[in-house]
Amino acid sequence: MSAGRIKQVLSALGFAAMAFAMVPAAASADDAKPAATEAAYVPKGIPAPAGSVFKTLFSGYQFRSADTRAMQDDDFSNPGMLSVEAATSEWSHVDGEAGKSCASCHADPAKTMHGVGTHYPRWNKVLERPVTLEQQINLCRTNNMKAKPWAFNSENLTNMTTFVRYQSRGLPVAVKVDGPMSVWFDKGKSLYYQRIGQLDMACSNCHEKYYGKHIRADLLSQGQTNDFPTYRLKSQHLVPVEKRFQGCMAKVRAKPYKIFSDNMIALEVYTAWRGNGLPVETPGVRN
Repeated sequence: MSAGRIKQVLSALGFAAMAFAMVPAAASADDAKPAATEAAYVPKGIPAPAGSVFKTLFSGYQFRSADTRAMQDDDFSNPGMLSVEAATSEWSHVDGEAGKSCASCHADPAKTMHGVGTHYPRWNKVLERPVTLEQQINLCRTNNMKAKPWAFNSENLTNMTTFVRYQSRGLPVAVKVDGPMSVWFDKGKSLYYQRIGQLDMACSNCHEKYYGKHIRADLLSQGQTNDFPTYRLKSQHLVPVEKRFQGCMAKVRAKPYKIFSDNMIALEVYTAWRGNGLPVETPGVRN
């Protein structure tokens, strides 16, 4: 989509300020610069993985204000840490017919879950398809604990997803996309560049062509997912990555993919790979 077309569509919806900010197209994907990084959790970008459209990867953290970055960095101020604390208690809670808790198989999460959150979505040999971290938690509940699965976006599932990924905080994202995952990777890549909705926009229009530019008072990021589940100040709660995808789709007036659908999981696989090497920041804090 051309810059002129984006401006025309956005202006029609009354977002003239947004369109004006986005009109000056970057000469390349790496012309945009992140926000100032004083006291930043990730002080600078990292080399992008082979095949990336970027030369340098920047966490969305780099595009937040100093106050927001400070809130994320301080565990006493980071509101997402309340979910980590809640899940800490849930870890040892016995549930289901098997009379087990998470701790029954994974006694010390700081050790047993260390590094686990860097690899999802990952291939499941039994199901012969990729599974997300939320799905894996529910598989543990249904198969090992004989407990009912938690609903997506429920407090319990989002808290536990945050808790498990928090055990990998600071470790680099390392999602594998070779072997049987390659089909899902290719599908996700195709979806990332596919224009959808009444605004006729793709993920790449914002997070590749215009990252580092303003949408009103906010800065567009590269759309990395290394901070999810992330606490959104706008909604005042933690948001799973697939819920965020649905929000973006709704904003371009498209019908969002269903949670855990093939399209949604493929998109999650591809976007996670785009951030390979960035440190896990869960729970992140974003606008």
